[in-house]
Amino acid sequence: MDRAAVNSGIRQGASQSGDVREIGRRVEAEAAVLAAVKREVGRVIVGQQSLVDGLLLALLCNHHVLIEGVPGLAKTLSVTTLAGAIRASFRRIQFTPDLLPADLVGTMIYSPRDGGFSTKKGPIFANIVLADEINRAPAKVQSALLEAMQERQVTIGESSYPLDDPFLVLATQNPIEQEGTYPLPEAQVDRFMLKLRVGYPSREQELEILRRMARSRVDHEVEPVLAPSDIVRLRELADSVYMDAKVEEYIVDLIEATRHPEAYKLDIREWIRHGASPRATIFLAMTSRARAMMQGRGYVVPQDVKSVAQDVLRHRVMVTYEAEAEELTSEDIVQRVLDGVEVP
Repeated sequence: MDRAAVNSGIRQGASQSGDVREIGRRVEAEAAVLAAVKREVGRVIVGQQSLVDGLLLALLCNHHVLIEGVPGLAKTLSVTTLAGAIRASFRRIQFTPDLLPADLVGTMIYSPRDGGFSTKKGPIFANIVLADEINRAPAKVQSALLEAMQERQVTIGESSYPLDDPFLVLATQNPIEQEGTYPLPEAQVDRFMLKLRVGYPSREQELEILRRMARSRVDHEVEPVLAPSDIVRLRELADSVYMDAKVEEYIVDLIEATRHPEAYKLDIREWIRHGASPRATIFLAMTSRARAMMQGRGYVVPQDVKSVAQDVLRHRVMVTYEAEAEELTSEDIVQRVLDGVEVP
Protein backbone atom coordinates (compact mmCIF):
# COMPACT_ATOMS: atom_id res chain seq x y z
CA MET A 1 0.00 0.00 0.00
CA ASP A 2 1.44 3.42 -0.95
CA ARG A 3 1.94 6.29 1.50
CA ALA A 4 -1.02 8.29 0.13
CA ALA A 5 -3.40 5.40 0.81
CA VAL A 6 -2.02 4.95 4.32
CA ASN A 7 -2.41 8.65 5.10
CA SER A 8 -5.95 8.60 3.70
CA GLY A 9 -6.84 5.66 5.95
CA ILE A 10 -5.37 7.45 8.97
CA ARG A 11 -7.37 10.61 8.23
CA GLN A 12 -10.54 8.60 7.74
CA GLY A 13 -10.00 6.74 11.03
CA ALA A 14 -9.31 9.98 12.89
CA SER A 15 -12.44 11.59 11.41
CA GLN A 16 -14.52 8.56 12.38
CA SER A 17 -13.10 8.61 15.91
CA GLY A 18 -13.96 12.29 16.20
CA ASP A 19 -17.52 11.61 15.04
CA VAL A 20 -17.93 8.88 17.68
CA ARG A 21 -16.70 11.23 20.41
CA GLU A 22 -19.10 13.94 19.25
CA ILE A 23 -22.01 11.48 19.23
CA GLY A 24 -20.97 10.35 22.70
CA ARG A 25 -21.09 13.94 23.97
CA ARG A 26 -24.55 14.42 22.49
CA VAL A 27 -25.75 11.14 24.04
CA GLU A 28 -24.49 12.25 27.46
CA ALA A 29 -26.30 15.56 27.05
CA GLU A 30 -29.59 13.81 26.26
CA ALA A 31 -29.24 11.28 29.08
CA ALA A 32 -31.18 13.56 31.43
CA VAL A 33 -34.23 13.48 29.14
CA LEU A 34 -34.45 9.68 29.13
CA ALA A 35 -33.74 9.59 32.87
CA ALA A 36 -36.64 11.97 33.49
CA VAL A 37 -39.01 9.71 31.55
CA LYS A 38 -37.89 6.65 33.51
CA ARG A 39 -38.23 8.57 36.76
CA GLU A 40 -41.82 9.55 36.01
CA VAL A 41 -42.75 6.01 34.97
CA GLY A 42 -41.08 4.65 38.11
CA ARG A 43 -43.39 6.78 40.26
CA VAL A 44 -46.22 4.47 39.23
CA ILE A 45 -44.70 1.22 37.99
CA VAL A 46 -42.85 -1.04 40.41
CA GLY A 47 -40.15 -3.16 38.78
CA GLN A 48 -40.81 -4.24 35.17
CA GLN A 49 -37.58 -2.53 34.14
CA SER A 50 -37.20 -4.63 30.98
CA LEU A 51 -40.75 -3.69 29.94
CA VAL A 52 -40.14 0.04 30.46
CA ASP A 53 -36.81 -0.17 28.60
CA GLY A 54 -38.49 -2.00 25.72
CA LEU A 55 -41.16 0.67 25.42
CA LEU A 56 -38.49 3.39 25.34
CA LEU A 57 -36.57 1.46 22.67
CA ALA A 58 -39.69 1.38 20.51
CA LEU A 59 -40.18 5.10 21.03
CA LEU A 60 -36.61 5.82 19.95
CA CYS A 61 -36.90 3.54 16.91
CA ASN A 62 -40.38 4.66 15.79
CA HIS A 63 -41.80 1.14 15.69
CA HIS A 64 -44.46 -0.92 17.41
CA VAL A 65 -44.39 -3.26 20.41
CA LEU A 66 -46.35 -6.37 21.35
CA ILE A 67 -46.52 -7.09 25.09
CA GLU A 68 -47.54 -10.55 26.27
CA GLY A 69 -48.37 -11.68 29.78
CA VAL A 70 -51.16 -12.97 31.96
CA PRO A 71 -53.69 -10.43 33.28
CA GLY A 72 -52.72 -8.29 36.25
CA LEU A 73 -49.03 -7.66 35.49
CA ALA A 74 -49.36 -3.90 34.81
CA LYS A 75 -49.07 -4.18 31.03
CA THR A 76 -51.80 -1.64 30.38
CA LEU A 77 -50.73 0.58 33.28
CA SER A 78 -47.14 0.68 31.98
CA VAL A 79 -48.27 1.87 28.56
CA THR A 80 -50.69 4.50 29.90
CA THR A 81 -48.02 5.76 32.30
CA LEU A 82 -45.46 6.13 29.51
CA ALA A 83 -48.04 7.95 27.40
CA GLY A 84 -48.68 10.29 30.34
CA ALA A 85 -44.99 11.19 30.44
CA ILE A 86 -45.18 12.38 26.82
CA ARG A 87 -46.95 15.50 25.56
CA ALA A 88 -48.74 13.62 22.80
CA SER A 89 -52.24 12.40 22.02
CA PHE A 90 -53.12 8.99 23.44
CA ARG A 91 -56.00 6.60 22.83
CA ARG A 92 -56.80 3.28 24.40
CA ILE A 93 -58.78 0.76 22.32
CA GLN A 94 -60.20 -2.24 24.15
CA PHE A 95 -60.25 -5.10 21.65
CA THR A 96 -63.27 -7.39 21.93
CA PRO A 97 -64.77 -10.13 19.71
CA ASP A 98 -67.52 -7.78 18.47
CA LEU A 99 -65.17 -4.92 17.52
CA LEU A 100 -65.56 -3.68 13.92
CA PRO A 101 -62.91 -2.08 11.66
CA ALA A 102 -64.95 1.15 11.69
CA ASP A 103 -64.65 1.25 15.48
CA LEU A 104 -60.89 1.44 14.96
CA VAL A 105 -60.26 3.62 11.90
CA GLY A 106 -63.52 5.57 11.58
CA THR A 107 -66.35 5.66 9.07
CA MET A 108 -68.35 7.79 6.64
CA ILE A 109 -71.46 9.43 8.13
CA TYR A 110 -74.41 10.50 6.01
CA SER A 111 -75.83 13.96 6.66
CA PRO A 112 -79.55 14.26 5.81
CA ARG A 113 -79.26 18.05 5.91
CA ASP A 114 -77.04 18.39 2.84
CA GLY A 115 -77.32 14.86 1.46
CA GLY A 116 -73.55 14.29 1.64
CA PHE A 117 -71.10 12.18 3.61
CA SER A 118 -68.53 13.35 6.13
CA THR A 119 -65.61 11.46 7.63
CA LYS A 120 -65.56 10.60 11.30
CA LYS A 121 -62.05 9.56 12.27
CA GLY A 122 -61.58 6.73 14.73
CA PRO A 123 -59.30 6.40 17.78
CA ILE A 124 -56.41 5.16 15.63
CA PHE A 125 -55.69 8.85 14.89
CA ALA A 126 -53.40 9.46 17.85
CA ASN A 127 -49.66 9.58 18.52
CA ILE A 128 -49.72 6.62 20.90
CA VAL A 129 -52.35 3.91 20.56
CA LEU A 130 -52.83 1.23 23.19
CA ALA A 131 -54.39 -1.83 21.56
CA ASP A 132 -55.48 -3.61 24.72
CA GLU A 133 -55.92 -7.40 24.50
CA ILE A 134 -55.33 -7.24 20.76
CA ASN A 135 -55.78 -10.97 20.25
CA ARG A 136 -59.42 -10.88 21.32
CA ALA A 137 -60.53 -9.14 18.11
CA PRO A 138 -61.47 -10.89 14.82
CA ALA A 139 -59.43 -11.01 11.62
CA LYS A 140 -61.03 -7.99 9.86
CA VAL A 141 -60.04 -5.71 12.71
CA GLN A 142 -56.52 -7.15 12.65
CA SER A 143 -56.19 -6.37 8.94
CA ALA A 144 -57.36 -2.78 9.47
CA LEU A 145 -54.76 -2.32 12.18
CA LEU A 146 -52.12 -3.90 9.94
CA GLU A 147 -52.50 -1.15 7.31
CA ALA A 148 -52.19 1.52 9.96
CA MET A 149 -49.05 -0.06 11.44
CA GLN A 150 -47.28 -0.72 8.17
CA GLU A 151 -48.39 2.13 5.91
CA ARG A 152 -48.98 4.69 8.68
CA GLN A 153 -52.22 5.58 7.00
CA VAL A 154 -55.82 4.34 7.02
CA THR A 155 -58.45 4.10 4.31
CA ILE A 156 -61.99 5.33 5.02
CA GLY A 157 -64.36 5.02 2.09
CA GLU A 158 -62.35 5.88 -1.02
CA SER A 159 -59.86 8.18 0.69
CA SER A 160 -56.62 7.50 2.55
CA TYR A 161 -55.60 9.57 5.56
CA PRO A 162 -52.04 9.80 6.92
CA LEU A 163 -51.54 9.20 10.61
CA ASP A 164 -49.77 11.59 12.94
CA ASP A 165 -46.05 11.49 13.63
CA PRO A 166 -45.05 10.03 15.99
CA PHE A 167 -47.40 7.08 15.62
CA LEU A 168 -46.81 4.12 17.88
CA VAL A 169 -48.95 1.04 18.50
CA LEU A 170 -48.33 -0.54 21.88
CA ALA A 171 -50.38 -3.72 21.96
CA THR A 172 -51.02 -6.09 24.84
CA GLN A 173 -52.12 -9.67 24.47
CA ASN A 174 -52.96 -12.54 26.76
CA PRO A 175 -51.28 -15.92 26.21
CA ILE A 176 -53.06 -17.75 23.39
CA GLU A 177 -53.90 -20.62 25.71
CA GLN A 178 -56.48 -18.40 27.41
CA GLU A 179 -60.14 -18.66 26.46
CA GLY A 180 -61.52 -16.19 23.94
CA THR A 181 -58.24 -15.33 22.19
CA TYR A 182 -57.46 -15.33 18.45
CA PRO A 183 -53.92 -16.15 17.28
CA LEU A 184 -52.48 -13.10 15.49
CA PRO A 185 -51.50 -13.65 11.83
CA GLU A 186 -47.76 -14.15 11.38
CA ALA A 187 -47.63 -11.20 8.95
CA GLN A 188 -49.03 -8.90 11.61
CA VAL A 189 -46.85 -10.21 14.41
CA ASP A 190 -43.81 -9.54 12.21
CA ARG A 191 -44.80 -5.85 12.03
CA PHE A 192 -44.05 -5.46 15.71
CA MET A 193 -40.43 -4.52 16.24
CA LEU A 194 -40.36 -6.10 19.70
CA LYS A 195 -42.31 -8.77 21.49
CA LEU A 196 -41.89 -8.27 25.22
CA ARG A 197 -42.68 -10.99 27.72
CA VAL A 198 -43.88 -9.79 31.12
CA GLY A 199 -43.35 -12.06 34.10
CA TYR A 200 -44.32 -12.00 37.75
CA PRO A 201 -42.58 -9.49 40.07
CA SER A 202 -40.12 -10.56 42.74
CA ARG A 203 -41.23 -10.92 46.35
CA GLU A 204 -39.73 -7.54 47.28
CA GLN A 205 -41.38 -5.85 44.31
CA GLU A 206 -44.74 -7.40 45.12
CA LEU A 207 -44.46 -6.14 48.67
CA GLU A 208 -43.86 -2.62 47.33
CA ILE A 209 -46.84 -3.03 44.97
CA LEU A 210 -48.99 -3.96 47.96
CA ARG A 211 -47.92 -0.88 49.88
CA ARG A 212 -48.53 1.45 46.94
CA MET A 213 -51.64 0.00 45.36
CA ALA A 214 -53.70 -1.74 48.07
CA ARG A 215 -56.04 1.19 48.67
CA SER A 216 -59.34 2.41 47.28
CA ARG A 217 -57.79 5.37 45.48
CA VAL A 218 -54.35 5.38 43.86
CA ASP A 219 -52.72 8.36 42.15
CA HIS A 220 -51.43 7.32 38.71
CA GLU A 221 -50.75 10.85 37.49
CA VAL A 222 -47.34 11.64 36.00
CA GLU A 223 -45.83 14.85 34.66
CA PRO A 224 -45.31 15.07 30.89
CA VAL A 225 -41.57 15.53 30.35
CA LEU A 226 -41.17 14.65 26.67
CA ALA A 227 -42.58 16.55 23.68
CA PRO A 228 -42.96 15.23 20.10
CA SER A 229 -40.05 17.47 19.05
CA ASP A 230 -37.89 15.79 21.72
CA ILE A 231 -38.82 12.37 20.31
CA VAL A 232 -37.77 13.40 16.80
CA ARG A 233 -34.46 14.75 18.09
CA LEU A 234 -33.74 11.60 20.11
CA ARG A 235 -34.58 9.39 17.14
CA GLU A 236 -32.15 11.25 14.91
CA LEU A 237 -29.46 10.87 17.55
CA ALA A 238 -30.17 7.13 17.91
CA ASP A 239 -29.82 6.72 14.14
CA SER A 240 -26.37 8.35 14.27
CA VAL A 241 -24.95 6.04 16.98
CA TYR A 242 -21.83 4.42 15.54
CA MET A 243 -21.86 0.72 14.61
CA ASP A 244 -18.61 -0.94 13.58
CA ALA A 245 -18.56 -3.21 10.53
CA LYS A 246 -17.72 -6.21 12.73
CA VAL A 247 -20.88 -5.62 14.80
CA GLU A 248 -22.90 -5.34 11.58
CA GLU A 249 -21.47 -8.68 10.45
CA TYR A 250 -22.30 -10.17 13.85
CA ILE A 251 -25.93 -9.13 13.46
CA VAL A 252 -26.11 -10.70 10.00
CA ASP A 253 -24.47 -13.88 11.34
CA LEU A 254 -27.11 -14.18 14.07
CA ILE A 255 -29.92 -13.85 11.52
CA GLU A 256 -28.24 -16.25 9.09
CA ALA A 257 -27.81 -18.78 11.90
CA THR A 258 -31.61 -18.91 12.32
CA ARG A 259 -31.91 -19.85 8.62
CA HIS A 260 -28.82 -22.02 8.06
CA PRO A 261 -27.68 -23.15 11.53
CA GLU A 262 -25.52 -25.93 10.08
CA ALA A 263 -23.22 -23.28 8.57
CA TYR A 264 -22.44 -22.17 12.14
CA LYS A 265 -22.07 -25.73 13.48
CA LEU A 266 -25.38 -25.53 15.33
CA ASP A 267 -27.36 -28.76 15.52
CA ILE A 268 -30.80 -27.14 15.60
CA ARG A 269 -31.96 -27.41 11.97
CA GLU A 270 -34.78 -29.89 12.75
CA TRP A 271 -36.29 -27.49 15.27
CA ILE A 272 -36.57 -24.42 13.00
CA ARG A 273 -39.55 -24.13 10.65
CA HIS A 274 -38.80 -20.57 9.52
CA GLY A 275 -35.82 -18.38 10.30
CA ALA A 276 -35.84 -14.63 10.80
CA SER A 277 -36.53 -12.28 7.87
CA PRO A 278 -34.47 -9.27 6.71
CA ARG A 279 -36.86 -7.12 8.74
CA ALA A 280 -35.31 -8.77 11.81
CA THR A 281 -31.85 -7.68 10.64
CA ILE A 282 -33.01 -4.08 10.32
CA PHE A 283 -34.78 -4.07 13.68
CA LEU A 284 -31.87 -5.73 15.47
CA ALA A 285 -29.52 -3.02 14.22
CA MET A 286 -31.93 -0.20 15.12
CA THR A 287 -32.65 -1.47 18.62
CA SER A 288 -28.95 -2.11 19.25
CA ARG A 289 -28.19 1.53 18.46
CA ALA A 290 -31.05 2.74 20.65
CA ARG A 291 -29.94 0.45 23.49
CA ALA A 292 -26.37 1.81 23.27
CA MET A 293 -27.79 5.33 23.48
CA MET A 294 -29.87 4.41 26.54
CA GLN A 295 -26.68 3.07 28.12
CA GLY A 296 -25.01 6.45 27.55
CA ARG A 297 -22.72 5.40 24.70
CA GLY A 298 -22.31 6.77 21.20
CA TYR A 299 -21.25 3.40 19.80
CA VAL A 300 -22.66 -0.16 19.72
CA VAL A 301 -20.97 -3.12 21.41
CA PRO A 302 -21.90 -6.81 20.88
CA GLN A 303 -23.60 -6.92 24.28
CA ASP A 304 -26.13 -4.36 23.02
CA VAL A 305 -27.05 -6.80 20.26
CA LYS A 306 -27.32 -9.76 22.63
CA SER A 307 -29.42 -7.76 25.08
CA VAL A 308 -32.16 -6.98 22.55
CA ALA A 309 -31.96 -10.14 20.43
CA GLN A 310 -34.60 -12.12 22.31
CA ASP A 311 -37.17 -9.31 22.10
CA VAL A 312 -36.52 -8.87 18.36
CA LEU A 313 -36.38 -12.56 17.41
CA ARG A 314 -38.70 -14.52 19.71
CA HIS A 315 -41.72 -13.88 17.44
CA ARG A 316 -39.80 -14.27 14.18
CA VAL A 317 -38.20 -17.70 14.61
CA MET A 318 -40.90 -20.33 14.03
CA VAL A 319 -40.31 -23.75 15.59
CA THR A 320 -41.29 -27.15 14.19
CA TYR A 321 -43.58 -29.77 15.67
CA GLU A 322 -40.47 -31.69 16.66
CA ALA A 323 -39.32 -28.76 18.77
CA GLU A 324 -42.74 -28.49 20.40
CA ALA A 325 -42.60 -32.21 21.19
CA GLU A 326 -39.26 -31.58 22.88
CA GLU A 327 -40.89 -28.65 24.74
CA LEU A 328 -38.52 -26.21 23.07
CA THR A 329 -39.68 -22.65 22.42
CA SER A 330 -38.44 -20.04 19.97
CA GLU A 331 -36.65 -18.40 22.89
CA ASP A 332 -34.69 -21.62 23.48
CA ILE A 333 -33.66 -21.66 19.82
CA VAL A 334 -32.64 -18.00 19.85
CA GLN A 335 -30.57 -18.58 22.99
CA ARG A 336 -28.73 -21.47 21.33
CA VAL A 337 -27.98 -19.19 18.38
CA LEU A 338 -26.66 -16.46 20.73
CA ASP A 339 -24.51 -19.02 22.53
CA GLY A 340 -23.21 -20.63 19.35
CA VAL A 341 -22.38 -17.71 17.06
CA GLU A 342 -18.92 -16.28 17.64
CA VAL A 343 -18.88 -12.79 19.18
CA PRO A 344 -16.49 -10.30 17.54
